[in-house]
Amino acid sequence: MSDQFIFTRYRTDCYHCKQIADQIIKAVPYKAEVACDNCGATRVFIPRIEDVTQPGTFTKIGCYDVWNLQKTADCRNCHVNGFHDITIGCRHFTVRCRNCGFTHFYKFDLEYMAKDELNVGRENTPASEHQPM
Repeated sequence: MSDQFIFTRYRTDCYHCKQIADQIIKAVPYKAEVACDNCGATRVFIPRIEDVTQPGTFTKIGCYDVWNLQKTADCRNCHVNGFHDITIGCRHFTVRCRNCGFTHFYKFDLEYMAKDELNVGRENTPASEHQPM
């Protein structure tokens, strides 16, 4: 099983640039990130706990709209490739397996600006072509 757990996009208005843009969502066991494809504003979340519990148990209301998404992925607990519920707020990020209930809870840790750090859509382009002139 690879370290890549969840990788998806969600199109909405960015909290930083206020533009409608894809928000690139990536979750691996050791961190989760949400990055704006337009301005590069990135929120980093670090793991807090993993648990098998009911959905929404760790979800707190935050300062932005809460995103409730779903994505197919391999579960680290039951190893079934199935739907996972993803809940993202301004200070939390949870991923829950619908098959076994295993939940990853991440808390907000860091925010920074880094346009194109993920090189989305440019995987086959040499890094030297991404540098500003």
